[in-house]
Amino acid sequence: MKMIPVAHTDLNVSEIALGCMRINELTNPQIVHLVQTAMEGGINFFDHADIYGGGDCETKFAEALGMTPRLRETMLLQSKCGIRKGMFDFSKEHILNAVDGILKRLQTDYLDALLLHRPDALVEPEEVAEAFTLLHDSGKVRHFGVSNQNPMQIELLKKFVIQPIVFNQLQFSITNSGMVDAGINVNMEIDASIDRDGSILDYCRLHDITIQPWSPFQYGFFEGVFLDNDKFPELNRVINRLAEAKGVANTAIAIAWILRHPARMQPILGTTNAERVKAICKASDITLSRQEWYEIYLAAGNTLP
Repeated sequence: MKMIPVAHTDLNVSEIALGCMRINELTNPQIVHLVQTAMEGGINFFDHADIYGGGDCETKFAEALGMTPRLRETMLLQSKCGIRKGMFDFSKEHILNAVDGILKRLQTDYLDALLLHRPDALVEPEEVAEAFTLLHDSGKVRHFGVSNQNPMQIELLKKFVIQPIVFNQLQFSITNSGMVDAGINVNMEIDASIDRDGSILDYCRLHDITIQPWSPFQYGFFEGVFLDNDKFPELNRVINRLAEAKGVANTAIAIAWILRHPARMQPILGTTNAERVKAICKASDITLSRQEWYEIYLAAGNTLP
């Protein structure tokens, strides 16, 4: 597994991360098998959120593994906060209380990274800054990031927050490629040229923010996976041909497509299937050619101007 040095930090993270959104559906032995398989494949980064399973995913993660200080030092743990029932909440009080709950459930004294989970329309960046500084100075959180935020939202935070924003989780996959579509179709009077995110891809590259693509196998907004889906016959034909030629699973090709981008993104896997994780990890050994990358992009129904 290749590693990514995260700018402005001492973190050296696996270029593929395991998301823990659904592990509350597993038994403890299944969780152990999933995490051990991921680590054997080179994954050292595990993504959580306080809303996943209502907090149960974090609890079961720590309980199943029998979290100890020694085990904790072998992995990097990230969690997210800010989503509450019917609203978003980036208030100082909520962030501080949320982190205390996360640490208790994960049975750890610190998080390697804390992300603000989606934008809060009522954000007061001064309060976020106060919360981040208290968390950082107390040793509870080492690094900070955001989720689904555009450049101006990040700039607003940076006006007050003194800690670097090092991660941004964004939806990105072969079939959800808006981040690159607008850049390819600049100044065109077509839908693909619409800049829906303020050029967040280029912004993150300019400011050394590591993008963490979520739902890398989904199309639409959780409408289903595009792999082995009759709705995407040409895309699957191309992916399956490349997978056979390279001796890997189609899932590995889909992740290799993301990893080929020079932004050095870190896709978050959402699968709870250990064998699938093992197969996907092989994506780190694959470097698609420029021709192969564009062939997949076009097979997804995109066009070049």
